[in-house]
Amino acid sequence: MNQIANCTTRLVLTLLVLTGTTNAQSRTEKDEPSSPPGYTLKGTGDQHDFDYFAGAWTTQQRRLKARGVGSNDWEEFPATLCMSPYLDGIATVDELYLPTKGRAGLTVRLFNLEKHQWSIYWASSATGKLEPSVVGGFSGNHGEFYGEDEDNGKPIKVRYRWNKIDRDHARWEQAFSYDNRAWETNWTAEFWRADPAKTCEGGRPKR
Repeated sequence: MNQIANCTTRLVLTLLVLTGTTNAQSRTEKDEPSSPPGYTLKGTGDQHDFDYFAGAWTTQQRRLKARGVGSNDWEEFPATLCMSPYLDGIATVDELYLPTKGRAGLTVRLFNLEKHQWSIYWASSATGKLEPSVVGGFSGNHGEFYGEDEDNGKPIKVRYRWNKIDRDHARWEQAFSYDNRAWETNWTAEFWRADPAKTCEGGRPKR
């Protein structure tokens, strides 16, 4: 099982490098003149920003049922997550398992040593598609990451926020901007550190 997990991880990282999916590198270095508050593609961080997240976590996910329509109707569901660092911390891979949804998600993070900047990629077992990255880094215990994508055919700006609450607790949130003026938070997650022996197997969440 460990060999399978390690081979899978190496394959993911190799594909990212060889296919040049780091779309952040192809973006303009200038921030757009019309952007939502805080939006920047110039955020930087440290290669050890995500060291604290290595290991196992239990998490409560909260997601907006309908995005971009002014809804305040949320759904909540549990998940488990297992994260492993690679390449002295400049690459991390974690899998998020959603037992009540019957699916999982994979996050790959790569730290550009020249730019001092993280690129974060997400893929869901529901689509098998690697989504465009967000880029940025941490300042102290707070991290912000921004990028561009589409939601139901509409161009959007994307924001990830990470907060390291303490060694055993963290919070993440995702927000979209549809009008380049305001953010709508549509997904949040609270994390509690868990026992890897009980939560993970071969670096992946137990089923």
